Amino acid sequence: MSIKQPFVPGLDRVIAAETAISFLDTEREKIIIRGHDLIDLSVSNDYLDIVHLLLDGTLPNASEKSALEDTLKKHYDIPSYVMEILSLLPETTHPMDGLRTGLSALSSVDKEIENRSTEANKARAYKLLGKLPAITVNSYRLINGLKTVQPVPTLSYSANFLYMITGKEPKPFEAKIFDRSLLLYSEHEMPNSTFTARVIASTHSDLYGALTGGVASLKGNLHGGANEAVMYMLQSVDSAAEFQQLIQKKLVNKEKVMGFGHRVYMKKMDPRALEMKESLKQLCEKKGDYSLLDRCEAGEKTMLEEKGLYPNLDYYAAPVYWMLGIPIELYTPIFFTARTAGLAAHVMEQHQNNRIFRPRVSYIGESY
Repeated sequence: MSIKQPFVPGLDRVIAAETAISFLDTEREKIIIRGHDLIDLSVSNDYLDIVHLLLDGTLPNASEKSALEDTLKKHYDIPSYVMEILSLLPETTHPMDGLRTGLSALSSVDKEIENRSTEANKARAYKLLGKLPAITVNSYRLINGLKTVQPVPTLSYSANFLYMITGKEPKPFEAKIFDRSLLLYSEHEMPNSTFTARVIASTHSDLYGALTGGVASLKGNLHGGANEAVMYMLQSVDSAAEFQQLIQKKLVNKEKVMGFGHRVYMKKMDPRALEMKESLKQLCEKKGDYSLLDRCEAGEKTMLEEKGLYPNLDYYAAPVYWMLGIPIELYTPIFFTARTAGLAAHVMEQHQNNRIFRPRVSYIGESY
């Protein structure tokens, strides 16, 4: 006999946890991170400020921020056995799978892996934030038969990450725009990957296991992989008019148009997308090429008129990354690396006040 409780497909708007980390206040159009609006923070703060806010609970002062960056740089090095494992992956491996493999392998050298205390988890989170840019980039490079690249500690965290990706030191405005993207991707309440990480953590699994599950969740093109799909779509045409035609054709064929719609932002545009749209405008102005912005705005107009859907963050992050010289295959791994701070905060919170997730079902099978 089925349980007499309502079935909600996809757990849409079902409250699954109490959290002090973040909240999407759609009525006030705010993304709240520990009492602060993320969009307001993006004006005068950078990614490391948000990392400290997520993991330590406060925005850092100058000395705390300096200490945080020093801590991350101290953990830039990747164990040789991890690099060897990554070098054995076949060329057909998706970079998200390379990232997942490298992340999982790091657990082998954690001598206190069974320690679930907040301090131990926080130390792990900082170690991982230090190592993940190099794992993200070098797993991609090894898969593609390229030489590995070493971090440059004299650069800022975000500038170094972008340098490792492109092979050239970014200009200040490029580093700032990339940093802003990491900030906007850092935390977003309870999407699938965060829920996945918390479910795994609720079994008292370790941070590595929870984050590895998060990678698997984020790989899907209905979640993190959407940014890659957007860029491939933008690349397939030569003009704004052709992009509109492509979208209209997809709608006629009842195909999903990636980069539009959001489970939470139903009636207004994702505020993070607005921030990335502004970044795209800045890049277009600097480079004197507005072609991608024109296509994106044409697609935005078409989807609003035809379906009443607004762009999400991935829609405008994709062309921003393209103009920064980032390979498409790295878009989703970058998303995950940025989101690691938020995911780790959720795992820490789950371990602090844990109850294992164990939902039930509504049985619709044969009678018995």
